[in-house]
Amino acid sequence: MITKQAVIDALSQVQEPDLGKDLVTLNMVKDIEIDGKNVSFTVVLTTPACPLKEMIEKACINAIRILVDKEAVVKVNLTANVNSNRKDSKMILPGVKNIIVVASGKGGVGKSTVAVNLALGLAQEGAKVGLLDADIYGPSIPIMLGIRDERPKMVDIDGKGQIVPIERYGIKAMSIGLLIDEKQAVIWRGPQASGALKQFITDVYWQELDYLIIDLPPGTGDIHLTLVQTVPVTGAVIVSTPQLVAAADARKAIMMFKQPQINVPILGIVENMAYFTPLELPDNKYYIFGKGGARQMAEQFELPFLGEIPLVQGIREGGDRGLPAVLDMESGSREAFITLAKTVAQNIAMRNLNMEPTKVVEMVN
Repeated sequence: MITKQAVIDALSQVQEPDLGKDLVTLNMVKDIEIDGKNVSFTVVLTTPACPLKEMIEKACINAIRILVDKEAVVKVNLTANVNSNRKDSKMILPGVKNIIVVASGKGGVGKSTVAVNLALGLAQEGAKVGLLDADIYGPSIPIMLGIRDERPKMVDIDGKGQIVPIERYGIKAMSIGLLIDEKQAVIWRGPQASGALKQFITDVYWQELDYLIIDLPPGTGDIHLTLVQTVPVTGAVIVSTPQLVAAADARKAIMMFKQPQINVPILGIVENMAYFTPLELPDNKYYIFGKGGARQMAEQFELPFLGEIPLVQGIREGGDRGLPAVLDMESGSREAFITLAKTVAQNIAMRNLNMEPTKVVEMVN
């Protein structure tokens, strides 16, 4: 006779590999049902992008058959409830669980490409995702998503007008490039740009999101400080290319987030344009910009290395025509971005369980 308690005891022996605790302790097991030899239950993962879901499912089935009944017919229903560790007032972005910034020390390293494909990769895995283009002076998200000719609508929410983000490919997107003529240059002083960013955060109807990905401008300036002082940033993804110049500038971005008064956790470093592989020579890798600069930097700062994104013509072409690489099933780089999305989601879950709650930065001048 299989009992509910026997199932719970067996599943208490199954560890969540990243979080380091068993599924029962983590309250991840729900809805246990037993009908003779048939056992079914739900495991609630911390993200739909969990890269270890198949391993966890197999471990659950083995635990029941080994510890309860070797003839048991086990059905594991995998679902997800993205975790959050916000401890702010939630007056701003109340429905957003995690706010992730994508940053770099310098321009031209493919930061926006990574941000777009990261957002879409998370959405492809089943998460609710928003993408905010915070690069006020050089917005590129509208081109990359193929929405440059669209204009957002307004909606009245509790007597206040709010901007409705554009939905494309399963994500919600907002950019200053959707509000101005793309032929016009944005010539604003720092406070004006910071004010515009605040408006995109507070006056956009983002609704419920598991992840809001924010594509920051290059460098370490007003926009970055305004952001961390306005919303609780869950963590930062740093983008670099392999060469020493890019890595040196990426270090500055790392040091900014590590400043004691800012203290935003860094989820890891991505090495973009890591190597070039010609289509006619698929087994060859040419390290045009040097090799391993971002990986070495990750080791130096004891940060997770999130992986290498190859230098592929299709990534550039997809960005230019509004069909990002992660959506192209024939793209050789699609898997790299999907793996990146899963790894970032994994690191967010671990950050929320093991680190200090996410708060708005309060800086003293």
